Amino acid sequence: MNDITQEMILAEPAAERFERHSSNFNRLKGRLEHHVGRAIADFNMIEEGDSVMVCLSGGKDSYTLLDILLTLRKRAPIDFRIVAMNLDQKQPGFPADVLPNYLKQLGVEYHIETQDTYSIVKEKIPEGKTTCSLCSRLRRGIIYRVAGELGANKIALGHHRDDMIETLFLNMFFGGKLKAMPPKLVTDKGDHIVIRPLAYCSEKDIARYARGMEFPIIPCNLCGAQENLQRQNIKEMLAAWEREYPGRNQTIFTAMQNVAPSHLLDGKLFDFRNIQPGEKVAEGDTAFDSDL
Repeated sequence: MNDITQEMILAEPAAERFERHSSNFNRLKGRLEHHVGRAIADFNMIEEGDSVMVCLSGGKDSYTLLDILLTLRKRAPIDFRIVAMNLDQKQPGFPADVLPNYLKQLGVEYHIETQDTYSIVKEKIPEGKTTCSLCSRLRRGIIYRVAGELGANKIALGHHRDDMIETLFLNMFFGGKLKAMPPKLVTDKGDHIVIRPLAYCSEKDIARYARGMEFPIIPCNLCGAQENLQRQNIKEMLAAWEREYPGRNQTIFTAMQNVAPSHLLDGKLFDFRNIQPGEKVAEGDTAFDSDL
């Protein structure tokens, strides 16, 4: 539930905003539904009889995720349960009535879990330091527990394409790993499967959709306002690249789906030691094509 760019909701000039019933908005909605449906199919995210707990933070991403999943469920050839879950972390000024009122209007099953992780984070993390790591660990443990209590076997998170690209660069620059966010994973204890149905959706489309739908956005004052987040620095770097070279983010994302272990350096993924003359490194490729 990483909604650190809620300002995008209000940043677009009024003339560029979509009316909810306009042809532009309908195309946007159709594009998001297509991307979510394709991600679900490509990674087999949701199956017959699944119980999907959708984590709702009050940010643009999770609102969009819930809305699109509810729409797709109506015409899906399978039957699955959706239950929305919000973790009220007792942040000062958090409007506790907004999400329950919204979910009641939708008529969707929901659960509000109240845990004062805010006080724990503020107590443990020195002033001026980023709170994300501890906050995420606390939140993750609570989410997994609540999923079990609600009988949910799948946990849907609102991370999108841009989150995945940013995570790739964060891990490269600061973790020394070629690693991003998986679209689907099994939790450490093996009790649940975490899915990210927005994996193919751009943050820009999600922000426009949230504006058009007029979701009651709740900003995260605990972490969203921190200016020294490395993720925010990566986001700004990618945004600058995209302005200079439109389409670069999509190219990076496409590259994440076309990995060639034979052209990297990880001996655990490819047996470099035992390569023989005349042997093809990869289908339709040779060891030195990329060097010529």
